[in-house]
Amino acid sequence: MLHSLLRCAPLLLLLLWAAVIDWRERRIPNWLNAALIVGGLAQSFCAAHVVGSGQSVLGLFTGAALPFVLFAIGAAGAGDVKLMAGIGAWLGPYGALAVYVIEKVLGLVIVLSQAAWQGRTRVLLRNSAVVAVNLLYVKEVGVEHAAQTGRSCRSVDRPLPFAVPALAATVLVVIHLAGG
Repeated sequence: MLHSLLRCAPLLLLLLWAAVIDWRERRIPNWLNAALIVGGLAQSFCAAHVVGSGQSVLGLFTGAALPFVLFAIGAAGAGDVKLMAGIGAWLGPYGALAVYVIEKVLGLVIVLSQAAWQGRTRVLLRNSAVVAVNLLYVKEVGVEHAAQTGRSCRSVDRPLPFAVPALAATVLVVIHLAGG
């Protein structure tokens, strides 16, 4: 198990760095995302790889595709898309999917807690319903209208730093993959 965790140490350290920067600045630098992506692809060619090269490339595209819809409507930043691509390059498509689903659950808990703390739970639920309806009827209202609705329906003072729950989700997935 320790050997498996050590193979993911660069991933976890880079994600920790990304989480700290994202917490402070609400952005993830391109150089850090590039290091994650290049590192993930490079590890796939090493003898002690986490996933093979084919799985790494598939993971990169899967990781980027998962948050892309949220990016397209303005509900996520480009750094979030690139961060997930880097995680996918390290963990492959199934690992990327697992991290993304767990990250969304953790993010939901954080956002609900933040809204409750700020006394904005009702606003959060109303705005979420408005955004959901716009997404359901995106063919009728148009992508730009859905995106504008997503941008205008902020329910909390500061957006969630994506890298924080992504780090926690990645740690859980890596521990699971390591057999613990």
